[in-house]
Amino acid sequence: MCKRGWVWTFAILCLVSQLASAQDGYFTDWFARVDKTKQEQPPWITPLATTTPRLEEEYRYDQLWQPNAKGITTDNYDGGKGLELIPCERVELIFNAPPYLVHNDPSVHNGFGDVSFLVKYRLLSANEKLGNYILTVFLAWSMPTGEYKNGSLHPVITPTIAYGKGFGDFDLQGTLGVGLPTADTNIVGRTYAWNNAFQYRVLRKLWPEIELNSTFFQDGENAGQKQNFVTPGLVMGRFRLWKRVGFTVGGGYEIATTHFHTTNHNAILSVRFPF
Repeated sequence: MCKRGWVWTFAILCLVSQLASAQDGYFTDWFARVDKTKQEQPPWITPLATTTPRLEEEYRYDQLWQPNAKGITTDNYDGGKGLELIPCERVELIFNAPPYLVHNDPSVHNGFGDVSFLVKYRLLSANEKLGNYILTVFLAWSMPTGEYKNGSLHPVITPTIAYGKGFGDFDLQGTLGVGLPTADTNIVGRTYAWNNAFQYRVLRKLWPEIELNSTFFQDGENAGQKQNFVTPGLVMGRFRLWKRVGFTVGGGYEIATTHFHTTNHNAILSVRFPF
């Protein structure tokens, strides 16, 4: 099943490449276009769990450790992250590789999760000198490529609005979105996600943060439930590695604050290579 995800990823990359090759100078001007796009928005760092409204060009790998109610920890390799590109001004494409889940439980099969994609379109933005704010819309979709029930039964489409505002070294970044399955909504259920990250920049490279990550469930097995995590963390970067390539690393700890929660005391490690 997981091979289908890679086929879709490869097919979309080939399509983007073909469309791009039809334009003279497209690749020659790629990084100039990326730099211009970044200069027109705030310079904040991407939070650990909340998807940033900023447009980024990077490769990202996350590692998560997620204990369930029985105290058994699932090791989530990659966390559903991947390649992020800015193919044109105001637009970002994200190609997320399927995570690999190790449940450490003989009664549950290990395997790959769903492959997913995300498109961002930046509506409004201003850098630090001109207002320090941003407003972006997302459209994400996941494909049911997961093995052994490690993914959804059907594709899920997730429209999202993302926002951010900075006040000196402090910034708020947030998202509000809804996951809409394409079939069997009464079984799969809808999820409403509201995430907010509060960051403060220290010594230019240190970004301590607190995130509030809330999920509301409609239909499905968790119908009527609410789940909320408080996530303290620290992101460090961007550090220069070589030419355009940088390095950012962060870690955090998700603590459930609601009676209902599917996991608790989750550890997150995030590594990014912006370019």
